[in-house]
Amino acid sequence: MLSLQQQHGGAVAAGGDARHHAPQPSVLGGGADWLVFGGRADLEEPARNAPSPALFLLPPAGLDDRAAQPEPNPKPAQLAGAVDEERHLALAHQNYRSGKYREALEHGNVVYEKNPRRTDNLLLLGAIYYQIRNYDMCIAKNEEALAIDPHFAECYGNMANAWKEKGDIDLAIRYYLTAIQLRPNFCDAWSNLASAYTRKGRLNEAAQCCRQALAINPRLVDAHSNLGNLMKAQGFIQEAYSCYIEALRIDPHFAIAWSNLAGLFMEAGDLDKALMYYKEAVKLKPSFADAYLNQGNVYKALGMPQDAIMCYQRALQARPDYAMAYGNLATIYYEQGQLDMAIRCYNQAIVYDPQFIEAYNNMGNALKDAGRVEEAINCYRSCLALQANHPQALTNLGNIYMEWNMISAATSFYKAAISVTSGLSSPLNNLAVIYKQQGNYADAITCYTEVLRIDPTAADALVNRGNTFKEIGRVNEAIQDYVQAATIRPNMPEAHANLASAYKDSGHVETAIISYKQALRLRPDFPEATCNLLHTLQCVCDWENRDGMFRDVEEIIRRQIKMSVLPSVQPFHAIAYPIDPLLALEISRKYAAHCSLIASRFGLPPFVHPPPVPVKAEGKHCRLKVGYVSSDFGNHPLSHLMGSVFGMHDRANIEVLFPLNLSLFTLCCGSLSDP
Repeated sequence: MLSLQQQHGGAVAAGGDARHHAPQPSVLGGGADWLVFGGRADLEEPARNAPSPALFLLPPAGLDDRAAQPEPNPKPAQLAGAVDEERHLALAHQNYRSGKYREALEHGNVVYEKNPRRTDNLLLLGAIYYQIRNYDMCIAKNEEALAIDPHFAECYGNMANAWKEKGDIDLAIRYYLTAIQLRPNFCDAWSNLASAYTRKGRLNEAAQCCRQALAINPRLVDAHSNLGNLMKAQGFIQEAYSCYIEALRIDPHFAIAWSNLAGLFMEAGDLDKALMYYKEAVKLKPSFADAYLNQGNVYKALGMPQDAIMCYQRALQARPDYAMAYGNLATIYYEQGQLDMAIRCYNQAIVYDPQFIEAYNNMGNALKDAGRVEEAINCYRSCLALQANHPQALTNLGNIYMEWNMISAATSFYKAAISVTSGLSSPLNNLAVIYKQQGNYADAITCYTEVLRIDPTAADALVNRGNTFKEIGRVNEAIQDYVQAATIRPNMPEAHANLASAYKDSGHVETAIISYKQALRLRPDFPEATCNLLHTLQCVCDWENRDGMFRDVEEIIRRQIKMSVLPSVQPFHAIAYPIDPLLALEISRKYAAHCSLIASRFGLPPFVHPPPVPVKAEGKHCRLKVGYVSSDFGNHPLSHLMGSVFGMHDRANIEVLFPLNLSLFTLCCGSLSDP
């Protein structure tokens, strides 16, 4: 009996693992770390590497002795009807083989109307319905045939194929076994049973089925291909390669083997060969949707997005309800900033596959970037409804709550993400940001160290950990992290800028200037490096191009304030700069608002001020106590510059207080304070 193959290749998602935005380092050491809005995962779906099941058909003429037989000595009209019936059946088979399934269905229905008990036609109708993805009708037609002939093994095999596509793998296995029980040498059923066992993860049984099929028919290319997929799944790459090559030796036009061979080379990183073999697959089978999808993935990996888009669109032409092709197409649009197109394609992917977990997460990312945050939250929650421990969706929800300054909720989501995965750095990085802003430096350092355990070459985590070390005074360790980050990624401007800040704070001003200039060579539009370089040059009295640099800095500050970005010049420095005093005041206001935001993240109750104490009670005389505190008191320029100010207080009404143990300062102006 003829066995027509529906040769669908295994679809591979674009990108093998979840894609996260790299942790962006903070700058100027002590500044706020950038949040990592991770979880922008490329689409992941188990690759369907096995060919689609063989659909079992009978030859179109004269071999179905189970069908109703014509009466002896038929009348001429009956003979004409029989000839017409055979002609329609032959045309149905011809159109089926040509992939013209709608035309095949029309001819098959004509035969069905004339003879509804013709089992070979019922088998063909079931196969046609399978090809147009009407699996319920496929099952119904095969059940009709089995009601006429309960021992029709091919019908059990085709029903198994349909149930497998509907997701009931256990029932499919039962029907395959029934078909084999009726026909022990039914090699295609053995091959398809192997595919079902593979879907259940029963790889050893699947391999045994493939070998049984090949023992019956050594030229069964589907079984060679399936066995190759099983070898690949178990890590036996050379054996898989040999299986695919054997399939192609038997049938050089077997498109699925070319596609599977391409997949081997793609995973090995040989993208040129992978592309060549995928092209061969679609040349042999122009309607090969999975091969077009995988070819698009190769183009995407090669940095050729337009070619990838064309391949995904061809996959959709071949299979209009192909959810994964919509998902991968959406990913390309997202990466190109075409958010509306990305959202539209992700939505189509979900329409055709409501269980497409990654499409919900990725559409959430696109909606968030488009400013539709509430819709993004709904997408992330839909993702979590399908997979409660989805780490990217948990991280992305945490990011939204972090932006809303709902720190407790953000922390909960980050911790939940960390608890369900050990290889995702973004929630660790963002949790470290929270710990650092709350002054919990030890836990922040622990989180950054864990990120570096996951990826020792994570230069961003090194910079962020260096910032934390610097903030708690461990400058030498900070310098080590910055140097290591710059070594791993020499073109990383943040590493050089933060290294410069650490050098400056350590008194190595000239070295700091060199590092700031290196950062600006790598990124000329680096506001923090520009402002810090200017400040450092002032410290060494380098006045070259001073006026021009201050104009640049003033323009940077105004632009940052307009964009609601924390200015790169600190308030105390702004007071000393020759810039617009109102601009200096606005800088102070921005920093005050930033400090209030950070303070709110500690979750502390409002500060209750003590009742006011009058400076002069009625009938009494009291002095207002004014205390001065600074780490720069002592033999420091600040003390000498402020000395005269301290002496201007009216000692009759003002009591001036200073910290103890200021011997050098006392020598300078200690007489101005009260004992």
